[in-house]
Parts: sequence; structure tokens; C-alpha cells
Amino acid sequence: MESQGSSAQGSAPGSDGGARRERRPRSVYAVGTEPEPQSTLANQRTALAWIRTGLALVAGGVALTTVASTADFSVLLDLVAIVACLGGGALALAALASWAANERALRLGEPLPRPHALPWLAGGAVAVGLVLAANAVIQLVRR
Repeated sequence: MESQGSSAQGSAPGSDGGARRERRPRSVYAVGTEPEPQSTLANQRTALAWIRTGLALVAGGVALTTVASTADFSVLLDLVAIVACLGGGALALAALASWAANERALRLGEPLPRPHALPWLAGGAVAVGLVLAANAVIQLVRR
């Protein structure tokens, strides 16, 4: 009975050999060896955190558009809303790409790549903050 289980295990669709070939994306799961589950789960949690940040940017952009349309605010808020929505979508895509690159590195035993989206996110936050601060100062001077 044990020999049947071992022969069926190699050919069964749910076995490790078959499951590895069926996992997607193949560009990630078809390379290297299975890493520690703790590392894989940490990589997934990080990617989900980046996606949550992207969703928060999109939600903030929608909120800014709603506020700008109900009140008589400047076009600047609409521009910031557009940047926030597009940035949130780009950040979600960057999170997916970063997850895949990190997972491949884990599977191949290589060092993890640097986070490509982090400098852009930080720079964008600083730029938006400076633009909004300058706009606030201009509005105060006009009064």
C-alpha cells in the first residue's frame, strides 16, 4: 500500500511535483527551490502592505476630487487627486513586481533586490507636500 501511495504521489495533480508546475506565475514558481514558509509569508505581507498604501492613495484621490467638486476649491486639488490616483495604481503594480522579484530571489538563494518604489513614493510625498504647502501660503497671502 505504501508503494501505491509513493507512485501515485509523483503523478497526482495535487502532489508536490504537479503542484509546482501548476503554480502561477511560472516566472516566479518555476525557478529555484521552495524557500522557508516564513520568508514567503513575510514577502506576501510586505506586498499586501504596499498594495494597501496604493489603495489609500487612490481613495485619497477620490476624496480630494469629491471635496474639490462640492466646494469651490482650486484646480490644484484636482491635479493632486489625479496624481494620487495614478500613483496609487502604479504603486500597486510596483508591489506586484517587487513581490515577484523578492520571491525569485528567495527561491534562488540570492540577496533581495532593493525596493524600487520606495524612493519614488517618498519623493512623491515630499513633492505633493511642498506643492500643497506653497498653495496654502499663496492662499493666505491673498487674503
